[in-house]
Amino acid sequence: MIDNIIHAAFVMTTPILLAALGGLINRIGGLVNIGLDSMMLAGALLGLIVASQTGSWSAALLVAAVAGGILGLLMSLTVTRLEANEIIVGLGFNIAVAGLVRFFLKSAYGSSGTLSLPDVARLPRFEIPVVADIPVLGAIFSGHDPLTWAAWLMVPLTAWFLARTRAGLRLRATGAAPQAARALGLNPLMLRDMSTAYAGIMSGLAGAYLSIGVVGIFNEGITAGRGFIALAAFYFGRNRPWLTAACALLFGFFDAFQIRLQGRGVPAELVQTLPYVMVIVVLTLMALAVKRARAKGIQS
Repeated sequence: MIDNIIHAAFVMTTPILLAALGGLINRIGGLVNIGLDSMMLAGALLGLIVASQTGSWSAALLVAAVAGGILGLLMSLTVTRLEANEIIVGLGFNIAVAGLVRFFLKSAYGSSGTLSLPDVARLPRFEIPVVADIPVLGAIFSGHDPLTWAAWLMVPLTAWFLARTRAGLRLRATGAAPQAARALGLNPLMLRDMSTAYAGIMSGLAGAYLSIGVVGIFNEGITAGRGFIALAAFYFGRNRPWLTAACALLFGFFDAFQIRLQGRGVPAELVQTLPYVMVIVVLTLMALAVKRARAKGIQS
């Protein structure tokens, strides 16, 4: 039982972690990406179609990443060049992409919300000999797909990039003080565009993971607001990759737990709210912690 929950938690963490790491880079670059869900949705749809037509999961991931990156770049150009409000633009992208996906499904496939295609190339899962038979450890380290391993590998790589590379330092400078960065000869708008495109790439991969890594079909509600949960994860993580990953794992656990509860007779409409209730709870606890810290600072 516990092994199943742990394994499912890591599976459900992967799309949240991918999108959260992309959103973290984007936020450090100075743009809070509310449109992650739209990029995930586009990646999920195109990933499934390409996986069915080509029989290649790697090609599906590539197309999903490109689609997400293009959406991210378009969103960034709207904000940085047209000076539109990033919150409104992000919400607009979520609504627009959802509408376009619905229109595409009806016009191209005659489907009303769900798309099931033949011969979909699913992400392979690898069992590690000996380790797979060890309780708990087997659930953590064995039976996972390449994208899950890549997502966790990206955590230390992201921390290294931000702290140890020239590009990472320039990105941090752009987000913290764009005017000062411009005075140093940097191009804050271009760096912000690149960070948003990267967030789109990661979100596109996250969406493809849901369609060809988890369920093998596409549904209009396949993301289930996970783009917003990813937003909460990097917000809670305070721009720290490891803390962001821990928050993503926490939400992944509750996501897996609510799926298990549905199979035990608990009303689905109730348990499906569990991950989002936890977001509200964690937000409240963080707000209280910040308030107490400020109060102690004033008293001292």
